[in-house]
Amino acid sequence: MKKRIALVTGGYSGEAQISYKSAITVAQNVDREKFDLYTIDICKEGWLYDDGKGNRTPVDMNDFSINFDGNKLTFDAALMCIHGNPGEDGKLQGYFDMLKIPYTSCDAATSALTFNKRYTVAVAAFSGIRVARSVLLIKNRFTNPEEIINNLQFPVFVKPNNGGSSIGMSKVNNASEELGAAIEKAFNEDDQVLVEEFIQGRELTIGVFRKNNEIITLPMTEIISQKEFFDFEAKYLGKSEEITPAEVDETVAEKIRAAAKKIYQVFNCKGIVRIDFIYNEKAAEPFMLEINTVPGQSEASLVPQQVKAMGWTLKEFYTAVIEEAFV
Repeated sequence: MKKRIALVTGGYSGEAQISYKSAITVAQNVDREKFDLYTIDICKEGWLYDDGKGNRTPVDMNDFSINFDGNKLTFDAALMCIHGNPGEDGKLQGYFDMLKIPYTSCDAATSALTFNKRYTVAVAAFSGIRVARSVLLIKNRFTNPEEIINNLQFPVFVKPNNGGSSIGMSKVNNASEELGAAIEKAFNEDDQVLVEEFIQGRELTIGVFRKNNEIITLPMTEIISQKEFFDFEAKYLGKSEEITPAEVDETVAEKIRAAAKKIYQVFNCKGIVRIDFIYNEKAAEPFMLEINTVPGQSEASLVPQQVKAMGWTLKEFYTAVIEEAFV
């Protein structure tokens, strides 16, 4: 008997538009001979089952069920495809935990932790992973930019502490001219803002997942942005060059693979995650930037590129991800 899978998409943040694009790719590549797939849109209007024919019916949030052809239908697992709140920050994972419904992402604790960039780099540094120095600002408690100027070297990145897709992010080269506006821009997206030193080097990102109790790294991608950094336009509007697999020396590649596997273990990750690094030639070491626990799956996204570079089809990959949720 085929498993019933809820493809959970949408979300409450500005990343919802990316979630819908990811869901299209995933839905087109799930093996329908093994799984029955139902799209659930979690949005500000409610939790709605979308039958793909223009019909949208409410989800019973008491047990995450839907009324399908006059019958009550429950799900064997949730295929997570929400970037941002509430699918990447642990809230939805906690809900599914209470209902004892398996899901294809990291658990509630890991999701909540990694969604907070400051906590993520703190745990990584404690575990021996190299990260950039940073300062956390709290809205209505931050009054003096001198604390940043005195503690960090410029240039710096200013970004919302919680969130993704580079929304609200700025690179600041000149503290006196640019810092205030960059902080204000980031505070428009979040009540916490991370100011992080710029690390010179090559930007490399790598997908990591587990299959049959083995941590597997996908072929990594090098990102060469046409913008000053890998912002929203570079990520989603074609303003970057993405080289998959990255053309790097094997010694460099092995350092990044080893760091990615260690991070996956340290943070007790599940499902597919994507970990972003800067490889600094002077230190001859990778610096972790962040962990994406629900990485993009659209046609333009990095993980699908890496899966194909590994020689897998997306159908094989999503089958492995779904089956791992039941382990």
